[in-house]
Amino acid sequence: MPLFCFPFGLITSTIRMASQLCRIMRPDDANIAGNVHGGTILKMIEEAGAIISTRHCNSQKGETCVAALARVERTDFLSPMCIGEVAHVSAEITYTSKHSVEVQVTVMSENILTGARRVTNKAALWYVPLSLKNVDKVLEVPPLVYTRKEQEEEGRKRYEAQKLERMETKWKNGDIMQPSINPEPYTVSYSQSTLIHLVGPSDCTLHGFVHGGVTMKLMDEVAGIVAARHCKTNIVTASVDAINFHDKIRKGCVITISGRMTFTSNKSMEIEVLVDADPVALHSQERYRAASAFVTYVSLSKEGKTLPVPQLLVETEEEKKRFEEGKGRYLQMKAKRQAQIDAVPQK
Repeated sequence: MPLFCFPFGLITSTIRMASQLCRIMRPDDANIAGNVHGGTILKMIEEAGAIISTRHCNSQKGETCVAALARVERTDFLSPMCIGEVAHVSAEITYTSKHSVEVQVTVMSENILTGARRVTNKAALWYVPLSLKNVDKVLEVPPLVYTRKEQEEEGRKRYEAQKLERMETKWKNGDIMQPSINPEPYTVSYSQSTLIHLVGPSDCTLHGFVHGGVTMKLMDEVAGIVAARHCKTNIVTASVDAINFHDKIRKGCVITISGRMTFTSNKSMEIEVLVDADPVALHSQERYRAASAFVTYVSLSKEGKTLPVPQLLVETEEEKKRFEEGKGRYLQMKAKRQAQIDAVPQK
């Protein structure tokens, strides 16, 4: 089935639980250097995942539902996308448990002048089906038919791993970032940033809670401000660690998205981002932690080459602890990438 792309629209097609979106990148999608914001890419990834998972969850007779984003696995930004290029987002359901759906998404960038394409992102997302009658009720997912038994077994392993990690990384509501007066350059407090946003109808699904892609775009925006304040150069998103969505955000909430630098290597910066929701119209409910993630940025020269970043100056015991934890994540990912390189057969 052919997929036609129009400059300012989205067209979808479904083949065996697969879905595709495409859109040309506009100036308002990018930073001042012309690189498309990571948050824009994440938003498109989530849209593709939401479409295919909602279709699947309503593929059998029963209570109608909408798929809500619960978690995004680590996502690497393999290559920058630029203004004028066309983003092709392909999504496929790869595993279903009783109450969740795993969607694998690939993003390709196309130069419409030459036809050249390259892979820019790969991501895995987890969705849960929520009843349209009661969005607090999680429904059962229609089982996926696998072509090979190994696919189901591998999917179950991924499901158990993310479930365990999600439990281990659930944040406490008491962890709130406090501003500092006259902080020194290159300290955590110096680049720490906060964005406050009132959730309106345009941010939400038809059922009154925020699209996961909207939340991710705001998280990336705050993380980008932190990175830019720290190194004062052009910066781009290099990767997003697992994003956990702890609770739904409803229309009318005031959300506070806070970002702080946790670790720097020679050429990368890790930023922790926390999202808190304050249901101001509901006096019976207190402020709560809605989402959390770690985002990694790199600094680029005008020629697009990576630059060394200023080293983070940690002052308190908590900052030292977070720095060591970030260093551990950095070394773990570095070792994983090297293992993948070593596993490739030599020609």
